[in-house]
Amino acid sequence: MASETKIVNLAEEAKLAREGVKAAPSYAFTSICKSLVAGGVAGGVSRTAVAPLERLKILLQVQNPHNIKYNGTVQGLKYIWRTEGFRGLFKGNGTNCARIVPNSAVKFFSYEQASKAILQLYQQKTGNEDAQLTPVLRLGAGACAGIIAMSATYPMDMVRGRITVQTEKSPYQYRGMFHALTTVLREEGPRALYKGWLPSVIGVVPYVGLNFAVYESLKDWLVKSNPFGLVQDSELSVTTRLACGAAAGTVGQTVAYPLDVIRRRMQMVGWNHAASVVAGDGRVKAPLEYTGMVDAFRKTVRYEGVGALYKGLVPNSVKVVPSIAIAFVTYEVVKDVLGVEFRISD
Repeated sequence: MASETKIVNLAEEAKLAREGVKAAPSYAFTSICKSLVAGGVAGGVSRTAVAPLERLKILLQVQNPHNIKYNGTVQGLKYIWRTEGFRGLFKGNGTNCARIVPNSAVKFFSYEQASKAILQLYQQKTGNEDAQLTPVLRLGAGACAGIIAMSATYPMDMVRGRITVQTEKSPYQYRGMFHALTTVLREEGPRALYKGWLPSVIGVVPYVGLNFAVYESLKDWLVKSNPFGLVQDSELSVTTRLACGAAAGTVGQTVAYPLDVIRRRMQMVGWNHAASVVAGDGRVKAPLEYTGMVDAFRKTVRYEGVGALYKGLVPNSVKVVPSIAIAFVTYEVVKDVLGVEFRISD
């Protein structure tokens, strides 16, 4: 099985590292590049497929409580279609897709390296060279990978959020990702590109960490227990793997969602042209100012209640299953077309 092979490989490389032996490259550079291309295409296709739900989620997160435009998933999508047309459903998606490839590459590579390092330390501490990664250790490796990937691509995520929430009635328009980056740098300074970074990093720990830990641990449990005869020849079916991924994604995003809301709101600080602060008559309302993450939490709960921390959770949850399914299928198809034998997750 893939997960068992992965654990064996990690154990062997950790043993070689302890003995001072330099392991030979496991995969050719070309195969790695093809795999990254396959993962990037899969990420772009899956994100584009759920782009309307992604945009609605962000609009629900940051909308002005005194000027409610989006009351739910169906109503919100209809409102965007009526006021902005088909293109409005996909606003900000180009920027979102542009960060998929580097984010995925850094995240998976960091996870593999963190897994090896953590396994090596764990084996040294326990004195057991055959020790395997536990769910907690996987959580730690996933958290490290998420923090590194988030930090590396955060400016792109920040401007994506701003492009996503602007509407035709916004007095000022970002023309694209590069224009948004340069404008924010010029008008607000370099630090503005990392507004909301702290809650993002804190949110990444349970989100990415739980994704890896729940997904791999759930697969291991299914293989060992084989309930309902789901395992055949030590392999899980595509449907079962999709279910494992959906479960992992649901758990991770539910736990980390309040931090994602706070992150989006902090990203809007200093920008008075967001959809969340433009009234129906075109007048701009003064947005709330936050001095930090704790202050953003406090003001959000005080003025809007605890429920505001979960605004947009429904469309976000609705997009989890199809996003994972499309990404998985697309990755497999592109991988077969390119003749890729290497799998990042193996």
